[in-house]
Amino acid sequence: MIDISLLPERFTGPSAWIGRDLAATPKAWLYTLGKVDIADLEQAADRFLALDRDIGEITADTFPLRTFATHLAMLKARLLRGIGVEVLRGLPTDSYTQRQAATIFCGIGAHLGSARSQNAAGHVLGHVRDTGAKADDPNTRIYQTSARQTFHTDSADVVGLLCLKDAMEGGDSLLVSAETIYNAMRATRPDLLALLFDPIATDRRGEVPEGAAPFMTIPPLNWHAGYLTVFYQRQYIDSAQRFDSAMRLTPDHIEALDMFDALADDPDLHIAMRLEPGDMQFVYNHAQLHDRTGFRDWPDRADRRHLLRLWLSIPDDRPLPECFRQRYGSIEIGNRGGILTKGTRLHAPLD
Repeated sequence: MIDISLLPERFTGPSAWIGRDLAATPKAWLYTLGKVDIADLEQAADRFLALDRDIGEITADTFPLRTFATHLAMLKARLLRGIGVEVLRGLPTDSYTQRQAATIFCGIGAHLGSARSQNAAGHVLGHVRDTGAKADDPNTRIYQTSARQTFHTDSADVVGLLCLKDAMEGGDSLLVSAETIYNAMRATRPDLLALLFDPIATDRRGEVPEGAAPFMTIPPLNWHAGYLTVFYQRQYIDSAQRFDSAMRLTPDHIEALDMFDALADDPDLHIAMRLEPGDMQFVYNHAQLHDRTGFRDWPDRADRRHLLRLWLSIPDDRPLPECFRQRYGSIEIGNRGGILTKGTRLHAPLD
């Protein structure tokens, strides 16, 4: 077990934010695109689309920006060394084809880092919507349902979402700082906090790299190179217990996980935001967790909730501990993350 006394007593930097404070200062995380920004993004998209290439091949060079690149440099710094989240609002997606919207979204991603595969099929552009999958199926990815998720991290440095259509009811985005949860547990239950640094099993949900176990043993919290890095998905931790070879969760571990979840669910600690059509949200995955409330969709299939998703590997990011190879394959900065299995071919499906 880790010696908690050797770790910081309290995190105080910009990424140790309190949800109620962040909600009261939207200027800290919300940027409204101006006409010049939109025109710059549209001209870059036109130039890429003229090449008639798969969107998965987009790069910063093939999506050349004139002025908006300056803001994206600031966005990247905010993600890696600031509060860790930004929402870009006002992209007029209703006037675009899905290919145009996806090109702009992936083009922005290419200026931040490199896109990573989000599933065994090699999709670098994900589609977040209810596919009718059953949430209680241990091989279902929860984002394919309308059910409430739990606070979790994804398998990349940065997670990006573009909202094309929102739900009739619900589907709000929730974010919480891992450092803030650490601070609360350190002050009240350091004994339980220490257990979250143990290598707890997390289910791969059927997406298993060749030669790997069907679960990972990355600790929920990791202290490495002076950084607290979080890796967490409670639903997948619970479902990993179906494997006989997985480490059994002790009552103390379950109490620690329950406390972690309760703190993440505290409305004072997390921030809730409703993504509107045209909003792009970028979240730094190593310092905070994200969630989505359950939702009720529109009766007409054409109107149903639909978000595009990117997983990005970012240059100049923090180092990750060796155990992250179980999920990322490589932990090389700028070239890590995603889900790769035998025969994976990277591409960006538009539907």
